[in-house]
Amino acid sequence: MSYEDFAAAFTGTEAIVYSVVLIAFCIIGLIASIKIFQKAGKPGWHAIIPILNLYDLFEIAWGKGIMFLLLMIPVVNFVILILLEVKLARSFGKGRDFAAGLIFLEPIFMLILAFGPAEYIGPDGDFIAEPAPIIPPQDRL
Repeated sequence: MSYEDFAAAFTGTEAIVYSVVLIAFCIIGLIASIKIFQKAGKPGWHAIIPILNLYDLFEIAWGKGIMFLLLMIPVVNFVILILLEVKLARSFGKGRDFAAGLIFLEPIFMLILAFGPAEYIGPDGDFIAEPAPIIPPQDRL
């Protein structure tokens, strides 16, 4: 089967079904991203803006949003993306098994992260606690 035969066979109904399924996956992924951003205290609409969503995602996972510039370095970007998934899992209190799921089955595990019971605990798993209240010393009698 030549390329022309394949291209001719992939027109009409198949192309429409493929396009609809692809658009559905994109919308589901966008909804998951919006929910994850909201859980992390970021505005959900930031997930729609192309460069801003990367900046915020790195800020959620690494604590430094500017680290997304490392994605511009060839070969290093693959390592950075894997580390991003690991740090994203840790920032929501998940372990290495969940991080492996994010690496290999990202759409499914992003949905689990977005709509599951996971709560954002800070960049790279550092718990962000509210400061302890200041209790004034009591006067001695």
